[in-house]
Amino acid sequence: MAEEITPQIFRHLVELAALELDESEADYLRRELNSQLKAIRELEAIEVAAEVPITSHGVPYTEATSPGLRPDQPEPSTHAEAILAQAPERDGRYIVVPDIPHTELG
Repeated sequence: MAEEITPQIFRHLVELAALELDESEADYLRRELNSQLKAIRELEAIEVAAEVPITSHGVPYTEATSPGLRPDQPEPSTHAEAILAQAPERDGRYIVVPDIPHTELG
């Protein structure tokens, strides 16, 4: 079976993600991704009877088996100044980040 992610496609994805990988890391990661894609294709090939309900995981979420969701309660952070103090550049209470250049994908 041919690999889904070729070295050329992988290099493009690495560039888009702005990752810095040496050759051995890139080769390892590409092989791992292809292994996961192969496993997904194998799972997709399993025939499942129509009466089996679709699930997102093996244990269904019900109120009887899981606690209810807690209500949202916004609370101000007590760590804001400590977090801002770690920023290399800031403007008042905002962290200044470098501009990300955009290119058109073709």
